[in-house]
Amino acid sequence: MKLYSDAALAKILDKDVFHLIGNVADELGVECYVVGGYVRDIFLERPSDDIDVVVVGSGIRVAEALKQRLGRRAHLSVFRNFGTAQVKVRGHKEEGNGEMEIEFVGARKESYSHDSRKPIVEDGTLEDDQNRRDFTINAMAICLNHSRFGQLVDPFNGIADLEDGIIATPLDPEVTFSDDPLRMMRCIRFATQLNFQIEDETFEALQRMAARIKIVSAERIEVELNKIMMAPHPSIGFELLQRSGLLQIILPELAALDIVEKRDNRAHKNNFYHTLEVLENVAAQQKSVESVQSVVDNSLWLRWAALLHDVGKTKSKRWEPGIGWTFHNHNTIGARMVPQIFRRLKLPMGAEMKYVQLLVDLHMRPQVIADSEVTDSAVRRLLNDAGDYIDDLMLLCEADITSKNEVKKRMFLENFRMVREKLADLQVKDYKRLLQPVIDGNEIMELFHLKPSREVGVLKQYLKDAVLDNRVENEREPLMALLLEKAHQMGLVKE
Repeated sequence: MKLYSDAALAKILDKDVFHLIGNVADELGVECYVVGGYVRDIFLERPSDDIDVVVVGSGIRVAEALKQRLGRRAHLSVFRNFGTAQVKVRGHKEEGNGEMEIEFVGARKESYSHDSRKPIVEDGTLEDDQNRRDFTINAMAICLNHSRFGQLVDPFNGIADLEDGIIATPLDPEVTFSDDPLRMMRCIRFATQLNFQIEDETFEALQRMAARIKIVSAERIEVELNKIMMAPHPSIGFELLQRSGLLQIILPELAALDIVEKRDNRAHKNNFYHTLEVLENVAAQQKSVESVQSVVDNSLWLRWAALLHDVGKTKSKRWEPGIGWTFHNHNTIGARMVPQIFRRLKLPMGAEMKYVQLLVDLHMRPQVIADSEVTDSAVRRLLNDAGDYIDDLMLLCEADITSKNEVKKRMFLENFRMVREKLADLQVKDYKRLLQPVIDGNEIMELFHLKPSREVGVLKQYLKDAVLDNRVENEREPLMALLLEKAHQMGLVKE
C-alpha cells in the first residue's frame, strides 16, 4: 500500500477523461467524484478497470454530456429504472488503448424492507452515498470538479483500514448486512482477495446475520463464490464461510465434512480442512504449472473439482471393526452429488459440470494404480476414461497428497511419477487414437440385424475391453473373430 496526498492523487488522475468528466460536471453545476474500488486500488497499487463516478445530482445527465463531448469514440448505455448510465470510451484505457468503462450514478440514500434486497432509493448527498457503501475501504471518494480536483473524501477513515488490512462496515454492521445480505459474501470475498482480516464486530454481526443470505439469489451468490475460488488463497474464504455459518446454508455438503469422529481411540482426519489443503495445493500448482488446455477453460473448474473431490465422504463413512473408518466409493457418491450442487448454486450444467463430475469420480483411480503394479492395461483404461482431462486429473491427485509424513508423501509422489511416465509413453504411442475399436456399433447392428439395444452395448464394450486390456490388436480381422465368438455365446447369428 502507498499513501498519497491530494496533490499526488490529482497527478494520478491527470488523464483527459477525468478532466473532461469534471468539466462537464462544473458546467452542469453538480459535484462529481470517482468512488469505490477504483479509489481503493489506487492506494493498494493495483490495476483497476472498475471506474465508478457518483454525481450529487443526475449521473445520467453527466454521462449524456460526456458522450456528446466524446462523440463517436464513446458508447452510452442508460438504465433509467436504476438511475445509472455507462459510458464506454475507446482508446482511453490506462494501457494506452482498448476500452474504458465508466459507470455513473446519482448520489443516493437507501432504505430496505426486512424481506428484500431491493432498496427504496432517494436522491442524497455525497455523505448519504458514502453511508450506504458496503465497507470503509470502498467508501472513499476523490473529487473531479476543477476547484477540488484530486481531493480525497474519507469520512470513515478507510485509509487507516487499508493500512491495517481490515474489512469493516461504515455504519453498524448488523444494519449493513441486514439491508443487503449479499454484502456478507462480499465481506468474505474482499478478505480473501486482499488477505485482510475482518474486524471483530463486523465478523460477529456476520455470524448473527448469516441466515439473511437465504433471500439472496443463487446467481448472485455464485458470482461471489467464484471470485473467492479464484483468489490467490481461496481456502481463506471457505474457512471464513464455515466459521461464519454461511457455508452451512450455501454449501451444506461441504460444511458437513468439518467433523472428526473417534471410536476405539481411532479417529479419521478432518475432511473439511483436508479439502482446503487440496484446494490450496491446486491453486499453487496452477501458478507454477501451465496445465494442458482442456475443452473447457479449466482454471476455475479444476478448483471446484478440488473443493468437491471428497464431498461424498459424509455419506460413505463407515466404522469397520478391525479396520477403522472407511470411505468406500466416496468418489462415486460425490460424483452423483455434483449435478445437484451445481443446479442449486446455478453453476453451469454443461461441459463445466461434467468436467468437475468426471474429476471427482476418477480422483481415486491414479492412486489405486500407483498402489499396485503400474500396468499398461490399467493406465490405458485411465487414459481412455479421463480423455482430454488426464493432466488435470493427475494434478488434482498430486494435490490430494496432504500427509504430514514426509516419507509417505515422497512414496506417493514417486508412484504418481511412474503413472505419469506410463501415461506419457502410451500417449506417444498414440493410444488415444487407437482406443476406439475399428468395428463400431453401426457395423455390429448391421451384421446381426439389431436395433439399438443392450446387446449392441454389450458387444461394443466387449471389443473395447479387449483393446484396452491388450488382449487383441485393434485390427479388423482379430476383432471380428472375437466379436463372432462373443455373439455366438449370446445366441446371436450373423446374417
